[in-house]
This record gives sequence, C-alpha cells and structure tokens, in this order.
Amino acid sequence: MAAIAKSFIVLLNKAIPLRRFFSVAALGLTVLLSSGLTLAESESGAEQLRQFVRNSKTAEGDFVQQQLRAPKANEPQDKGLKVVRQTQGRFVFQRPGRFIWDTQKPYEQKLIADGKQLILWDKDLNQATFRPAGQALAATPAAILFGETSLDQHFDLVEGEDRLGMKWVALAPKKNPNAKNSNDLPYTKISVGMANGLPKALELIDGLGSVVLVTLDKIQLNVNLPANRFTFIPPAGAEVLRLN
Repeated sequence: MAAIAKSFIVLLNKAIPLRRFFSVAALGLTVLLSSGLTLAESESGAEQLRQFVRNSKTAEGDFVQQQLRAPKANEPQDKGLKVVRQTQGRFVFQRPGRFIWDTQKPYEQKLIADGKQLILWDKDLNQATFRPAGQALAATPAAILFGETSLDQHFDLVEGEDRLGMKWVALAPKKNPNAKNSNDLPYTKISVGMANGLPKALELIDGLGSVVLVTLDKIQLNVNLPANRFTFIPPAGAEVLRLN
C-alpha cells in the first residue's frame, strides 16, 4: 500500500509532474483491502487482519489520503504533524490482482490493475501510462492482494498499540535471501489500523520521517462486480505511454 514497487514509482515520476503525488500508499492501501470479516473487538489486530485477508473477495469504499510532515524549526512545535497534501476518492478491488484507486479531489486520477497490467490515468494531462503488473509488486504490501498465498508468507505481523479506536498492526517484510536489495521498500514502517474486523487506516513512514496516512470509510465487502469493471480504454486523443 506498495502499496508500488520503487521501480514503478521512478518510471512514473519521469512521465508525470511531481505535483501529481500518487504514493505507494495507493497500492499499499488497496492491497490491504483484499478481504474481510467483522470480528469481535477482543480479537487481536493481527488476527483481524488475517481473517480479513482470508475471507473477503471484493470490496469498495471511500478513502482520504494525507501526506504529513513534522513542523519546521520556524513553525509551532505543539500542533503535531502538518498536512501538506490531501486527496480523496473511491476504491474498489477484486482478489487476486484487480483494483481501482480513483482519486477524485483535488484532481482526477486513477490507478487501475486489471490482473495483467497497471494503468495510471491522469485526466488533466490526458495521459495513460501502462506497465506490466508482474513480480515487481511481490516485495510490497501489494503482495497481500496480488498473491494468493497467506499474508504471513510475505510479512511478519507485529502487534502495536491501541490508538484512535483501532488496534494497530505493523507489517515487517520478510527478508528474501535471493534479493539483490534486502530493503526494497521506501518505507521504514508500515502499519494497519483494524477495528471491528476491517482495516480503517494505513500508516506509512519513510526514513526522513514523512508520513502517509490513509483512512477508509463506508467499506462494503463481497460486492458483486461486473466482468468489465476493471477494463480501461484510453479516450480518443489521449497520450499513451507503455513502459516495459
């Protein structure tokens, strides 16, 4: 939630202005929405997350995504993290490998996975960027959605504190001895906030202390989706970039 592999982010940044913030949280969050069950509050956060991943096949709902930073030296230090960017929209997913992360405000942008490729559609730029959705996602939180194996195969789940009415779970990627880079994720901490068997928030922190916080609302589980729900055809006249 990731959420995209660093190579994908780098390539997209070459084609899309930096003002278009579309963080790994998009994938990191979307993949964390790969399944669900309503559980008693007595269940641990980790067990709620495992049950959620195991039992839901589809879902849709609303999201708000914020990029936060610590106050600068010349700013008040008693007001906590400052929101420097906020987007909101709708998400929908279907296991395995299909999702739409539809940013609606303050600009319109969609990230779509149809099971074979990742598509970033920017309405203002009238531009669609296509990239194969292969093993590049395996080391990210996206593995929760794109992989058909258990959550514990890719991550160690560590119980965190209870805060904001949620039981928080840290996701620590398991080390791959065959990987060239043992720390392929751009985030030093990935946490999921669970409540009543549903993921209600995703928190990503990088090495510089920047925070991406995604909150979820109006989640509907195991909804019926049409076969063409994840099909995207660029409109006539749109610029199309295909990255290998």
